[in-house]
This record gives sequence, structure tokens and C-alpha cells, in this order.
Amino acid sequence: MLTLVPTELQALTVPEVMTALRLSRSKVYDLIRSRQLPSYTSGRARRIPIDAVRHYMQDRLEENAA
Repeated sequence: MLTLVPTELQALTVPEVMTALRLSRSKVYDLIRSRQLPSYTSGRARRIPIDAVRHYMQDRLEENAA
């Protein structure tokens, strides 16, 4: 089975989120700026908690199911 989001990771980089969600870099940063996708920085490195990505995906699924 192909896994796009490794389960052992606790936080993802922007490129990893881009791959997982199949979105462009600018769209991922738009989601971060609009607080739809929570993130944090450690020095100059931006990280997105894997649970935030899962929550974002679940919210989109629920919106489209309604």
C-alpha cells in the first residue's frame, strides 16, 4: 500500500504537505495564513503537525458530503 503521509512523523514540511494534499506551495501557505492549516516555526523551518493535515482533510470531506 502506498502511503503519502508517513505515520511515524509528527510534523510535516511544506513540501510534504504539498505532496500529501496535492496542492501548490502558494496554496499551502494561503491555508497557513488563513489559519485553516495550523503551523509553527522552529528557527526558519515551518512545520505543520500531521494531525492538523488530517483535520483539514476531514473538514473538507465533511463539507463536500453535506
